[in-house]
Amino acid sequence: MKKLDKLIVKSYVGPLVLTFFIAVFVLLMQFIWKYVDDIAGKGLSVGIIAELMLDASATFVPMAMPIAVLFASIMTMGNLGEHYELVAIKSGGVPLWRAMMPMGVIVVVMTVVAFLFADYVMPSAVLKYRATLYDITRKKPALNIRPGEYYSEIDGFVIRVNQKDPDGKTLHDITIYDHRGSSSQPDIVVARKGTMQTTPDERYLLFTLYDGCSYSENDANANAESKPFTRIYFEKNELTFDLSGFAFDKSDESIFQGGYQMMNTRQLDSNIVRLKDQRSESLASQKQNIRNIMPSYIVTGGEKKSCADLCDSLPTREYNRVYTDALSKAERCLSDVGIHSQVFQSQTEYINRHYIEWHRKWTLSLACIVLFLVGAPFGSIVRKGGLGMPLVASVVFFVLYYVVGMIAEKAVREGALGSVGMWVSTFVMLPIGLFLTYKAVQR
Repeated sequence: MKKLDKLIVKSYVGPLVLTFFIAVFVLLMQFIWKYVDDIAGKGLSVGIIAELMLDASATFVPMAMPIAVLFASIMTMGNLGEHYELVAIKSGGVPLWRAMMPMGVIVVVMTVVAFLFADYVMPSAVLKYRATLYDITRKKPALNIRPGEYYSEIDGFVIRVNQKDPDGKTLHDITIYDHRGSSSQPDIVVARKGTMQTTPDERYLLFTLYDGCSYSENDANANAESKPFTRIYFEKNELTFDLSGFAFDKSDESIFQGGYQMMNTRQLDSNIVRLKDQRSESLASQKQNIRNIMPSYIVTGGEKKSCADLCDSLPTREYNRVYTDALSKAERCLSDVGIHSQVFQSQTEYINRHYIEWHRKWTLSLACIVLFLVGAPFGSIVRKGGLGMPLVASVVFFVLYYVVGMIAEKAVREGALGSVGMWVSTFVMLPIGLFLTYKAVQR
């Protein structure tokens, strides 16, 4: 039995590891495609991009594990069946469930690892990649002044050059508009030729201009006919531009903490209790406000009288005044109730998102076992190995699991289903897995 276990484990681990990394890579490519416009053209270093990719990849691990288990299970059992090794195993008196046991042990270990990863590692990875992504999107594009175009990324300046030599430093026919002054008209610097270079620390851009002229209007408050106008010719002029806005500055990660995706199950539990208490206090406060605006009775002469009885005893003029006042208060209450209803719905949805994140840590982890119960017996039934059939079958099963899960998650988020709705996909796939297992064992 030890040799059989080693054979099955060896056949299973290879496709499992390969599929896991392929799944992470595919999910990472989807992430890059989503944010490619924010990343491209900003002159980011390889280290920063690698850090973002590594942190983002860590968030895909809990989803990649079930995909890997499903594909590897179908592929392994299909290969064994296609080469009649399952027939030899059964003829030797070893039942199918016993042959599946080595893979099952690996899957159980992966389930535990997936949960621990989702509960402890993933919140930190989400925090880091969200902070890095925020810094990247906030960063200006890399400095790139093209010939014939107006470049306005440097704060307070617009630069245009007609020609740029291949060395990337020598410029011809340069026009610089300076909008930093108080005048409605910018100061203008024109030069026939010039060079540009950055300081070693890349904090400043140095322009050395030759054979040019600068124009400026000195008094912004003077009328159009009396504005003083200054024109200065120069043979050489040096301008310095601050490039601090182009630098990549790391934000303090603490400002991103507090999101439900950055919490473990214990933190989610405590946060759910706190949010529910806040919602209850808000609801109680709103009810009390309505009671204060529209009381059901009034105390007069030491006794309680209903508002209806009191109004009936009033003169017509006084009754009309009270009626108008009551109508105004009722409209005010109706408006307050509408506003509070929206607030209550928003609070409830935010609490539901905490529930979704809490249950997702469990459902994605246990999906390894559920999809193993689907994949392994399915592979032994169809007896087709290789890449073709296992790939198609695993895509079909996982898409079914994922689509049902997404529909249920939306229902939970909107309050149409309770938090147990996060387990709908598990409840759908588990009977399929048990049925396939039963059929495979009976063959």
